[in-house]
Amino acid sequence: RVFVHEWAHLRWGVFDEYNEDEPFYKAKSKKIEATRCSTGISGMNRVYKCQGDSCISRSCRIDSQTNLYEKDCQFFPDKVQNEKASILFMQSIDSVVEFCSAKNHNREAPSIQNKKCDSRSIWEVISNSEDFNNTVPMVAPPPQPAFSLLKISQRIVCLVLDKSGSMASDNRLNRMNQAAKYFLLRIVNGSWVGMVHFDSSAYDKSQLIQIISSNERNKLSETLPTTASGGTSICSGIKSAFQMIKHSFHQTDGSDILLLTDGEDNTVSSCMEDVKQSGAIIHLIALGPSADQAVIEMTIITGGLHQLSSDQAENNGLIDAFGALASGNTDISQQDLQLESTGLTLTNDHWMNGTVIIDSTVGKDTFFLVTWGQQRPDISLWDPSGTLMGGFTVDTNSKMAYLSIAGIAKVGIWTYSLKKAQVSSETLTITVTSRASNSSVPPITMKAKMNKDTNSYPSPMIAYAEVQQGYFPVLGANVTAFIESQSGKMESLELLDNGAGADSFKNDGVYSRYFIAYRENGRYSLKVQAQGGTNAVTRSLRNPLNKALYIPGWVVNGEIEGNPPKPEVNEDTQTALESFSRTASGAAFVVSNVPTNSFPDVFPPSQITDLDAKTDEDQITLTWTAPGDDFDVGKVQQYIIRTSGSILDLRDNFDDALQVNTTDLLPNEANSKETFTFKPGNISEENATHIFIAIQSVDKSNLTSKVSNIAQVALFIPQADSSPDENPQNPSPGENHHNTGVNISTLVLSVVGSVVVVSIILSTTICILKKKKNVSRPSTGF
Repeated sequence: RVFVHEWAHLRWGVFDEYNEDEPFYKAKSKKIEATRCSTGISGMNRVYKCQGDSCISRSCRIDSQTNLYEKDCQFFPDKVQNEKASILFMQSIDSVVEFCSAKNHNREAPSIQNKKCDSRSIWEVISNSEDFNNTVPMVAPPPQPAFSLLKISQRIVCLVLDKSGSMASDNRLNRMNQAAKYFLLRIVNGSWVGMVHFDSSAYDKSQLIQIISSNERNKLSETLPTTASGGTSICSGIKSAFQMIKHSFHQTDGSDILLLTDGEDNTVSSCMEDVKQSGAIIHLIALGPSADQAVIEMTIITGGLHQLSSDQAENNGLIDAFGALASGNTDISQQDLQLESTGLTLTNDHWMNGTVIIDSTVGKDTFFLVTWGQQRPDISLWDPSGTLMGGFTVDTNSKMAYLSIAGIAKVGIWTYSLKKAQVSSETLTITVTSRASNSSVPPITMKAKMNKDTNSYPSPMIAYAEVQQGYFPVLGANVTAFIESQSGKMESLELLDNGAGADSFKNDGVYSRYFIAYRENGRYSLKVQAQGGTNAVTRSLRNPLNKALYIPGWVVNGEIEGNPPKPEVNEDTQTALESFSRTASGAAFVVSNVPTNSFPDVFPPSQITDLDAKTDEDQITLTWTAPGDDFDVGKVQQYIIRTSGSILDLRDNFDDALQVNTTDLLPNEANSKETFTFKPGNISEENATHIFIAIQSVDKSNLTSKVSNIAQVALFIPQADSSPDENPQNPSPGENHHNTGVNISTLVLSVVGSVVVVSIILSTTICILKKKKNVSRPSTGF
């Protein structure tokens, strides 16, 4: 059931049916209920605290500010249940084997599922997915699942490089050699590497060699192609690589084929079956606008990466593509982390200057690479203390120079200055990589990706960048995506972690933004840069978003059996990080149906996803993040706010709901915070207990956004559960609990005797009661 729970997240995009930020809500029953699905899951709401072996529970009290239960109140489910749903709420309940459906879904609860999926049930979302729309239900029982356990082994890589005639244009051959040599210099020791060239035929240039020292790297570098001629036979190159790997290891399972090509080959389909059966992973680096599209299918089938580099050398795409493949699946402490990747074409200017930040989580095997197109520039590099670094290795044939810093590089700002030679125009690039300085301290890392591999205009795409240190998200970084078309046109995009627009969750370390600036059909590449300053960047110490729901205990026969308490972590605790910089490349993606002439306004405002409502006497105050004229860019023309006493009516018939007067509401720029206060009108629904509110945005072309998430306010003040204030549980060993009724009866009977006896018994009993009552009350320390 844990597997099904996580599979539903990853495969069908549904969300948890709990919300640890909002564990309780005001239900239509005018009671406070635990956020859950379904409501058939029974239990009790209690404050339960323990110290040592002594525990007490008491009823939850209402917080006067929120009119919900106090912070320490928790929901304790009954251990024995009959309810079957839902796996996305609490899969650890024995009876739970189903998802919530439309029949039993709890639309009132502020669960993540309701917030993100328009209050639709898990099963409604899943049953509308492609998996269910495109398949027929099984009649026979499903077969037993098969699980494969994979183990990382020695890496086996064969470079399959295009040397056809088209590689002679736009300096492609030399740029490929620069990037391939960079790959060979940075691949991890212990890897096996071979090389195949191809044009209309294939040529084995180096059998597999295990990388142990610089000798093997140099030997392989000497086999790089020096001339470009002939046609393009991609299958010949791939088949030769398979034979080379089989010659050394007898099978191709788990090996990597790094294929670079700039041309088309109408015979690629002839080796598709061989690729499927090989078990090898095909990685494609497409160079220029004419690289074969059919090879993309090979990467999809085998799970390889698809990278793009345009002919604009200053964008450094080819170096980035090879760099993204250099580390493979090695341990994070051994992986190359790119700190800088930039380039510049100099004409009138003579200098390319910049800085690189090396933070304390990296610094091992730090590597500086400089490339040029015509003549070697003057290279100056200073460490943080101002010492001029020498020792660059210069490769005049490949037109590149590189420096590896011995030991651990100094933490701080490194400064570089490149002066072009006496030529009219020169393209210079610089790339800086490093590895973790300490294998026991996780480095700051960044991953970049788009939400889809293929897309059709005008559908928007989303660029993502995840910045982490270990499993902790890094917050407050300045993150910028650079998206380049195959002809070299570049668009920059600031990514945000604000929980609005394209960003699903605020402060989770995933920075997101819509991309709609399509310029042409074909491939696009993604590169992301992140920078953090000393004061701006913090590392959240809260648990990851995808953790399982903590269950504080179970109710058994009316008594709470507590589970071990979870560690107390202050949700607001954040640790300031030092300055850092990271660069990462994402996989290429393909866009089709982009118009060739004018671009009509087809992009509406993005959906508001963080609408929140609070009451203050007879007024309601709304807050949300402003969308833009085109998704999250620009400014909308107006907002339409509507209310209803029925969440379903508001969701399904928004245009018919009661509209709020927004004459005085002037929209702000996208990603600004919006606030609006109003007095609600009369709700038409009888016996309504809540007011439900939603917003729709309208742009200057009268295009409307999707209706926002639905916020709600209660029209009543709920009452707390009635139960004893304290209920001692699990007393310490040796304690005796008195039945005071029996003692009082004894005293009454004694009164019938003599006054003297009564006085003695009474005084003695009071003394005993006081003493034993103090002993029997558990000491909690809270």
